[in-house]
Amino acid sequence: MFIAWGGREGRGGLPSHITTLVPSLVFLAVCVHVVRIATHSCTHHFFLPSSSPDLNNYISGVILYEETLYQKGDDGTSFVDMLNAQNIIPGIKVDKGVVALPGTDGETVTQGIDDLAKRAAEYYKAGARFAKWRGVLNINDSTGATPSQLAIDQNAQALARYAQLCQQSGLVPIVEPEVLMDGTHSIEHAAAITEKVLAATYKALSDHHVLLEGTLLKPNMVRSGEAASVQASPEEIGLATVRVLQHTVPVAVPGITFLSGGLSEENASLALDALNKVPGKKPWTLTFSYGRALQQSCLKAWQGKDENIPAAQETLLVRAKANSEASKGVYSGGAGGAAAKESTFVANYSY
Repeated sequence: MFIAWGGREGRGGLPSHITTLVPSLVFLAVCVHVVRIATHSCTHHFFLPSSSPDLNNYISGVILYEETLYQKGDDGTSFVDMLNAQNIIPGIKVDKGVVALPGTDGETVTQGIDDLAKRAAEYYKAGARFAKWRGVLNINDSTGATPSQLAIDQNAQALARYAQLCQQSGLVPIVEPEVLMDGTHSIEHAAAITEKVLAATYKALSDHHVLLEGTLLKPNMVRSGEAASVQASPEEIGLATVRVLQHTVPVAVPGITFLSGGLSEENASLALDALNKVPGKKPWTLTFSYGRALQQSCLKAWQGKDENIPAAQETLLVRAKANSEASKGVYSGGAGGAAAKESTFVANYSY
C-alpha cells in the first residue's frame, strides 16, 4: 500500500522480483504508518509540506475518501501532490459501506464490488497507490454463534475479490476484516473469533490467487469487549493478538497495520508497543493504521479555528511519533497527556 523510503529506521522494501508483478509494488512499504482523513480542511492544514514538515518521519500513507482524492488546496495544489511532496503516499477508501446480509440476524456484508475495476483504474490514474476495504463482523453472544459462518464467508469473499481487482489496477490492497469489540465478551472469546475470521480471509485470498506479498492486513487487536467486566491489559492484548496472527497470517504478508478499534489514543499506542515486545517469531512488520486514535486529540485541539492550527499540528506530531515508537517496541508511554487517555469508542462504528 505504501512506498518504503529507503534508509529510514523501521521501514523497508520488497524484493525487486515482486515489482514485475504489480506496477505499484516498486517500493511497497513493509512498515506502513497510515492515517485516514476525509475533509478538505484537515488535509490542507495538516499535510501541506510547510504545515507539518516532520510528519513524514512517522506517517507514510494517508487514506483519502473519493472526494478528497480529487480536491485541491487553497493555492490550487492537489491533495495528491501535497502528500507526494511530503513523501506520503495517497490511498483511497474504495468500499461503499455495509448492507444487511439476508438470512442473518442483522449481520452485514460490504458493498462496492460491481464497479470496482473501473473505479480502481480511475483512482490509480488520479494518483492513489493503495486502497482500503473494510469488512465488519460482530460478536453478539458468548457461544460462538456470531459472527455466523455465512457472514464470515461472505465478507472474506468480498475482501478477496476486492484485493484481486485492486492488484489488477496497480493498487496495493489493504485487507481489513474487522471484528468489532462491542459487547461483553472476554479476550479469550475475541481471540477464537478473530482467528476464525482471519483463517477464512486467507483461504479466500488464496482461492482468488491474490499476491500476498502485494497486500497488507488491517485487523482488529484481540481484546476484551468494550463492556466486559474484566479488561485485558496492553500486555495481554499483545500476547493474544500475536498468537492469533501466528496461527493464521502467512509469512508472505509483509506488514500488519492495526486499527485502533475504539481504544484511547494512549491505550492504542501501549497495545501496539506490547505487540512488538512479544517474544517469538513475528515475520511481519506490526504497525498502525489509526483513524480515531491518531486524530481525536488533534481535532479537539484544532476546533476548526485557524488560531489553533499550530497547536493541533504539534498534537498530531506527538501522537504520530508515539505510534511510530510503539511500532518499534520502544514507546515509554505518557505522550499527549490526559487528552490521549480519552476513549474513542463508538458503538457499531461505521464510516
